[in-house]
Amino acid sequence: MSAKNAAVKQRKKRSWDKGWYIGLLFLLPWIIGFLTFDIYPLFASMYYSFTNFGLGAAYNFVGLANYINIFTNDLVFRQSLTVTLIYTLFAVPGRILFALFIAMILNWKLRGIGIFRTAYYLPSILGGSVAVAVLWRAIFMHNGAINSALSFFTDEPVVIHWLGSPDLALIPIIILAVWQFGSSMVLFLAGLKQVPAELYEAAIVDGAKSWRVFISITLPMISPIILFNLVMQTVNAFQDFTGAFILTGGGPLRATYLYGIMLYETGFIQFRMGYASALSWVLFVIIIAMTAVIFKTSGRWTHYEDGRRF
Repeated sequence: MSAKNAAVKQRKKRSWDKGWYIGLLFLLPWIIGFLTFDIYPLFASMYYSFTNFGLGAAYNFVGLANYINIFTNDLVFRQSLTVTLIYTLFAVPGRILFALFIAMILNWKLRGIGIFRTAYYLPSILGGSVAVAVLWRAIFMHNGAINSALSFFTDEPVVIHWLGSPDLALIPIIILAVWQFGSSMVLFLAGLKQVPAELYEAAIVDGAKSWRVFISITLPMISPIILFNLVMQTVNAFQDFTGAFILTGGGPLRATYLYGIMLYETGFIQFRMGYASALSWVLFVIIIAMTAVIFKTSGRWTHYEDGRRF
């Protein structure tokens, strides 16, 4: 009997070994792609950040010179980081609040509500495309749809240089970012459907008003989704590029010079790849720091059913 069991175990071991190799074979394309397009560029950019590497030119190891220059002499870095922080400060809360507002409306039980949900999700699918950014630029031109609409309320034509004024140019870019609320809205809608109906029924019995129900029940129950959206939208905002590049190209007077545009111009226009790599690692540290701050403060306002905190 023991010999038979040993033979069975040996066959199972051979079968498992064969299956392991087959599984590794199927994973091999992904592993190669991950090492080639993720791991290698990560460590290569770290190495290049300590050099004066440029496309088509010899380069030398310069140590921390790039990082010292970024924080001591590069005024463009400071201006770009300031613009990016302002953009993030307005775009991220605006997108989250608008997504939550639309999600609450679409959570109502109405006939044909699925059509409206699809329509509201479309901007999220199309929002990152160059075509939509070009259309957005046409809307906010001095003779575009926005000024034409405002002219209906005045006796004279309204001519506001949305994209040509340093004080106003960032506004259309922020509005474009807020308009791309579809993915956040879907998550909020899923979270709203998971709120137990018994809580709302108990609140109605107790005579709670709508705003009190929203603050005391809805927000705490969907706070983990708010946290997720806040982290993801913050990370994406610091890396935004397409909208500002198409609408203004970073101008006028670098009023919309987002960090992504600075990285692009430093690396692919000025061909200062080593310096661009250093800038990218500075951005990486900033994003990590912002994410850490969000998670550190989330314990005060994020609630889970099991009572755990970050």
